[in-house]
Amino acid sequence: MKSFPRLRLPRWHNVLVALLLLAAIPVTCRLWPHDPLRAWFPSSTAVYDADGHLLRLTLASDDRYRLWVPLEDISPAMVEGVLLHEDRWFRWHPGVSVWGLFRGAWMTYVRAGNRQGGSTVTMQLARLIWHLDTRHPRGKLVQMARAVQLELFYSKHDILEAYLNAAPYGRNVEGVGAASLAYFGKSPARLSLPEALTLAVIPQDPARGLPGNVNGSAVIDTALKTSRDRLFARWISKHPDDAAARPLFDLPLRLRPLSRLPFEAPHFVEQVLAERRLDGDDEMRVVTTLDLGLQHSLERQVRQYVERGAERGIRNAAAILVDTRDMGIKAMVGSAGYSDASIQGQVNGTLAKRSPGSTLKPFIYALGFDQGVLHPETVLRDVPSAFGPYTPENFDGHFLGPVTATQALVRSRNIPAVQVAAKLASPNLYQFLRDAGISRMASERHYGLSLVLGGGEVTMQELASLYAMLANRGELRPLRLLASTPKTRGTRLLSEEASFMVMDMLRQNPRPDDAVAGQPSRLPMYWKTGTSWSFRDAWTAGSFGPYVLVVWIGNFDGSGNPAFVGVDAAAPLFFRIADALRAERPGLAEPIRRNPPNLRRVPICLASGDLPNAWCPQVGSTWFIPGKSPIRVSNVHRPVVIDTTTGKPACPPYEPGRTRVEVYEYWPSDLARVFAQAGMPRRLPPPLPDCQGGGQPAGDPPQITSPLKGSSYRIRMSRLGDERIAFTATADASSRTLYWFVDDAYLGSAANGQPLMWAPERTGRFLVRVVDDQGRTDSRALDVGAIE
Repeated sequence: MKSFPRLRLPRWHNVLVALLLLAAIPVTCRLWPHDPLRAWFPSSTAVYDADGHLLRLTLASDDRYRLWVPLEDISPAMVEGVLLHEDRWFRWHPGVSVWGLFRGAWMTYVRAGNRQGGSTVTMQLARLIWHLDTRHPRGKLVQMARAVQLELFYSKHDILEAYLNAAPYGRNVEGVGAASLAYFGKSPARLSLPEALTLAVIPQDPARGLPGNVNGSAVIDTALKTSRDRLFARWISKHPDDAAARPLFDLPLRLRPLSRLPFEAPHFVEQVLAERRLDGDDEMRVVTTLDLGLQHSLERQVRQYVERGAERGIRNAAAILVDTRDMGIKAMVGSAGYSDASIQGQVNGTLAKRSPGSTLKPFIYALGFDQGVLHPETVLRDVPSAFGPYTPENFDGHFLGPVTATQALVRSRNIPAVQVAAKLASPNLYQFLRDAGISRMASERHYGLSLVLGGGEVTMQELASLYAMLANRGELRPLRLLASTPKTRGTRLLSEEASFMVMDMLRQNPRPDDAVAGQPSRLPMYWKTGTSWSFRDAWTAGSFGPYVLVVWIGNFDGSGNPAFVGVDAAAPLFFRIADALRAERPGLAEPIRRNPPNLRRVPICLASGDLPNAWCPQVGSTWFIPGKSPIRVSNVHRPVVIDTTTGKPACPPYEPGRTRVEVYEYWPSDLARVFAQAGMPRRLPPPLPDCQGGGQPAGDPPQITSPLKGSSYRIRMSRLGDERIAFTATADASSRTLYWFVDDAYLGSAANGQPLMWAPERTGRFLVRVVDDQGRTDSRALDVGAIE
C-alpha cells in the first residue's frame, strides 16, 4: 500500500497558530454575553429642580450613596489624578502589576512601613465587586485572578469607569458621582483641580474623607490635606503650567458633611419617586419642573403664617403653585412641617381628598354659560328655596334677593349656585368633574345638588388643574412633575368664551385686605374661597400672572375649627404668597391671552339683566355669546296709565289731560318678599282692571318651585290621604291669586307667594298645573309612590 509523505509545517507557523489561539481568548471573552459592570452596583437617584439644583440624593438599594456617571462626564483632572495616585501603569498592565505587588510587599514586610497592597485599579475593582478579603495571601491570589478575568471581559475604559463609580469615599458614599455631589455640591465634570485631587486621594484611606463640622462647615483634616498636596506636587511635575494654582491649595478646602445633603421639597420629591417606581423608571438623574426659588418662597410664607396663626388654632397648611403655560408644578408644600409629627407632617396634603367648599362654584357658572342658562349679569334669586328634600342655606344665613351672576359668585351665594346647577343638562356638574378626572367619586345619586356646595371631595392638585383649565381658556391639561414629560394640548371641557367670562367674574372679587386692595396693580388676581362643612377645610384657589395657586388650611385628622373660613383663614395666606412672588420677581406678568372671537358686549337693564326696554332707568353691559346666551327684553319696569281723577289704572281710550303714565317695578313674589324682609319693600303695582292688556306689557307666567322638577315622592300606604305635599310657585307682581290643578281637577287657590297643600289619595303619575289670575300658566309632572 502506497503511503503519503507527512506534511510538515514550518516552525514559525506553529508559533503563529499559538498566537492566534492566544488572541482568540480575549476576543471570545469580549464577545461572550455578559452583564455590563454597571449592573453590579445599584444606583442612587439624584432629583433636580428645573434649573439643575439638587433636591435630593437617595440611597441605593444597598444603603449606599452611589450615582453612576459615564467616564466622559468626569473631570479629566479627576481621572488623571486617580491614575497618577493609584495606578500609573493602568493602561498597559493585564490587570496585575508585578512591580506594584513587589513594591507593596517590600514596603510592608521588608521595610516595615505603612501597609501597601500593590493593587491595581482593576484589582481594587475586583475586590469591590466580589467583596474579597485580600488581607491574606489566598485572598490576594483570588483578587489577582478576578482582575485578569475583568481585563479579559471588559475594556480599560469600562474598568476605569466602574472603579471611579464604585470607589469608597467615606461612610456610605461610593463613587465619584455621589462624592462630588455630597462633598462639593456639584457634578464630577465641574470639579476644580483642588477638589479633583482631594477626591482622588480619599479611596486609599476613606476614613480620612469624613469631614468634621467647623462652624457649620466641614474642613478637610491635616492627613488628607497632606496627601492631596503630595499628589499635587507629582501633578505639577507632569503639568508645570498648573503650578499657578498653588495658592488655591493653600486655602482651607471645605467638604460638606453628609448631614447637610439637600433635602428639598420633600413631599414633591417623594411623589416624583413614588410615580417613578410605579412606572418602573430606573433613570438615575431626574430633572423635575420644580423651581427651588419659588419652593423656598412658599415654604417661608406658609411657615410664617402658621406661626402667626397659632393663637387662632391654625397649625397646618398646604399650598401648590402651577405654571399654566406648561402645567409644571413649580412649588409644593404638602404640610406646614414635614418633620412635625404632631400635625402628621409627612402626609402630602396636596394629594389628600378634602371637601372643596365653594371653590367649585366657578365651574357651575361656566357650564351655565356654555348651556345658555345665563350670562354674567343675569339676575338670580337669592331667596329661601327648597330643591325637593334639599334646602340649602347661605353661609351667613341671610338672603340678598335679586343678585347678578357675578355678584352671586363673588359673594359666594349658595342658593343662586344651586339654582343654576339644577338647570344644567349635559354635562351637569357631576359629569363635568368626572370628565375632568376627579378621582374616587361616589355615585351621582349619593351627592345630588349638595355637590355644588362642596359635598364631594377633591385633592389640591385636582383643584389646581381645574383652575388652570380656566386660565387656559377651557383646555384641561395634566399636571407635570418631570421636565421630560411631554407637553400636551389637553382636552377641551369648557368653551373659550365661558372660561373667559368666569375669569372676568373672579377678577372682580375684591381683596379682603383693604389696605392693599386700594393700591393699583398691573397684575390682576382671579380668586375664589371655599369653606367645608363643620369648618374642617378653608380654601383659596385662583391665578395671577402665569401661575395658579391653591392654598388649604385645616387639620389632617379632620377636626374642625370655627376659624377655618376660606376668606378669613386661607385668603390671607394666598395673598401673602402672591405678593411675595410679585416682590421677588418684579418682571412677573400675565401671559398674553387673546379675547375669544365669539364674544360680544351687549347693553342690559341692570335691574333685570335683560335687554333694556324703554322704561329701564339704569343701563349697563355684559359679555354675551351670540346664539348661546339667553336673550329677552326686560319687563321688570312697566308703564301703567293712571286716571288722574281716581288715581287708579285707566281703561282705554285714554282722554288727553286726564291720564298720566307711571312706571312700576314688577318683581316676582319671592323677590318681593325678600325686599320686605330686608326692610326695603317695593311699591306694589296697582291691580289692573279687566280692560287692561291692549298696551300693557305682558308679565312672566308663574314658575312652579315645588314639587321639584323630576322629583318623586314616596308615601306609606297607611298615610295616603293624610301625608301632604306643598305646592309653591313664583309669580309675576301683576298676579294676585294662583289657581292649582291636579290632572285638570281643580284643587284650590292661594294668594301669590303662599303655598297650597295637597294630600294624594292614591299613587301614580300626576300632572300639576298652576294658573294665575292673568291666565298665565306652568305645569309639572309628579310621581307619587308607596312604601310599606
